[in-house]
Amino acid sequence: MRRVVTAVAGGKAVFLADGEPANQHSYEGWPGHATSVIWSTAATPTLPVTRDQEPQPGSIVAPAPGETRLMIVRFPPDSIFADPRFDGPGYEAEAAFHLKGLIDAFEPQGNGMHRTLSIDYDVVLEGEIWLELDDGAETRLSQGDVVVQGGCRHAWRNKGDRDAVMLFVLIGADLRA
Repeated sequence: MRRVVTAVAGGKAVFLADGEPANQHSYEGWPGHATSVIWSTAATPTLPVTRDQEPQPGSIVAPAPGETRLMIVRFPPDSIFADPRFDGPGYEAEAAFHLKGLIDAFEPQGNGMHRTLSIDYDVVLEGEIWLELDDGAETRLSQGDVVVQGGCRHAWRNKGDRDAVMLFVLIGADLRA
């Protein structure tokens, strides 16, 4: 993946970065699954943009209130879970480092259900994927579809036979009682 970042230096627009994001990972424990945390902002973003704002491997992925995270995630077909190469404990160890804070939102049963304290803008870039809610209700999403995820319990299911790729913008939120 190529990621281009622009900024202002000396009063002039410049290319700050052009290449792969530093925080991307293809999982050995879940073959075909990949995550890229492309950029993050503080609760009150500042200009000029600098390279020290780029998320590094091991960075906290779950945004605090007002912070943002931009991610791209590749979901292989769910049939991979029956493949002997799938290694649940191995994946959990990888995710504990590469999805720090976010993986903590997932339920321990391994069912993919999770709830984040964020409002997420989710865009299907490639393929199709099903969004399942906590009561079992689900909807099929195709390339170009957009979801505004409002902090509810949900899971992503790839029931197809090819990868699905999604872009996520997570905006950290406070939970009202």
